[in-house]
Amino acid sequence: MGINTAITAFQPPTPLQPKLIEQLRNELRLRHYSLKTEESYVNWYKRYVHFHGVRHAAQMGADEVGRYLTHLAVERHVAASTQNQALNAIIFLYKHVLKTDVGLIQNIVRAKRPKRVPETLSREEVQQVLEGLTGTWRLMGRLLYGTGMRLMECLRLRVKDVDFNRNIITVRMGKGAKDRRTMLPNTLKDELQAHVGRLKRLWDEDRRNRLAGVEMPDALDVKYPNAGTEWAWQWVFPKREPSHDPRSGILRRHHVLEDGLQRAIKKAGVRAGLSKRVNCHILRHSFATHLLENGSDIRTIQNLLGHASVETTMVYTHVMNEKGIGVRSPLDVR
Repeated sequence: MGINTAITAFQPPTPLQPKLIEQLRNELRLRHYSLKTEESYVNWYKRYVHFHGVRHAAQMGADEVGRYLTHLAVERHVAASTQNQALNAIIFLYKHVLKTDVGLIQNIVRAKRPKRVPETLSREEVQQVLEGLTGTWRLMGRLLYGTGMRLMECLRLRVKDVDFNRNIITVRMGKGAKDRRTMLPNTLKDELQAHVGRLKRLWDEDRRNRLAGVEMPDALDVKYPNAGTEWAWQWVFPKREPSHDPRSGILRRHHVLEDGLQRAIKKAGVRAGLSKRVNCHILRHSFATHLLENGSDIRTIQNLLGHASVETTMVYTHVMNEKGIGVRSPLDVR
């Protein structure tokens, strides 16, 4: 199996150029990749060159890329998504840092992509999990289930993205760098409004302390230097204490980290005595499944979830379980 890319002449780096890892980070930041993606791509670069005896990437090409990807599938038994991520990182390195395409990558053993049905919770199980959460974690858990947002989409919500008048939440830069809209559940409106009201006092305190503004997307802080201090751009779920930006070192207020909510939801599932693996994403799966069971149109659900293809959304038709499978077992037939 081959992956076809064109070959262009390679110009080796000059001694005055920064190290390859620094160049890689710079190119990723220039294109506004997230810090998590940046760390992932850098780690894939390191694994790739170490697999080939710490050779410089410029001295390698399609054959070496193919052998490494095959190693991941055959010896490391990685998932298809992991192998694809490694490929994307390596291709990015060659294309944007080394300014060359690796050419035709042949004879790759591709990791198998299993066809799995999404695991979901029943309505009763969802309520058990949500009742096991407290404080802001409970609000965030209810928001995940009530809107179908992904974890990071919820964490990155800004004040301006919540329209309390029209009961609409705008999800910015979702998967595939796409914006979309979803509903703000009526049952959450008052609680979320009160939460945002409390945040304004925190914002006032930050302004009195002359704290740097929040991180801005797409280098908007260059075009609008004061935008990060404006109320509209503040995080809906900020951390309690300011912290230093891992890239710039600036002390500012960031949104809460994903680990806290993930642990809280996992513990709530354990306390509820559920045998299923309970996490943030299962609330999104449950949102889609329960909408289908309520008779919602598949295209509407596709738009709410932000799926590029309706085929992705169609998988939830296989997990509608309100009436079971719908066929009686022969053991039950008398």
